[in-house]
Amino acid sequence: MPWDLDSRRFLDSTVGGVQNDGVAVPRISREDLKARLEDPDPTLRPVLLDARLKYPYEHSTLTLPGALRALGTDLPPLPPGREIIVYDSDPDELACTPVASRLLAAGHTVFALKGGIVDWIAAGYPTEGKSAPKGTTPEPGSLKG
Repeated sequence: MPWDLDSRRFLDSTVGGVQNDGVAVPRISREDLKARLEDPDPTLRPVLLDARLKYPYEHSTLTLPGALRALGTDLPPLPPGREIIVYDSDPDELACTPVASRLLAAGHTVFALKGGIVDWIAAGYPTEGKSAPKGTTPEPGSLKG
């Protein structure tokens, strides 16, 4: 079933989450996520899903440790029965909310990371490096108007 990254959303204070297409998306704080990622049993740690839009993802050199990439409507294979934490680069979880809604509707246990990767990095929590596109040098004279 296709879904739309531009779908409307609003805060739903009664459930403490974000609602999108009639599905309330619970949120998780960076502190709670960090604690869950430190569980000594790796099978109990949540799966991280990076749902940043194309430009922010491609031009970043960081990701959360072990995160899988959600690319448009394509999702990677997800292990059954594991919690899924979806994040993006928007402080209001605008890009990851539709992904999380879709996964909730499919029966997964899902949370959106409050503040996204920006808040995670600001807290000094662990990240992994990834490559970003290299800038190209413009041809001489190509920038003249």
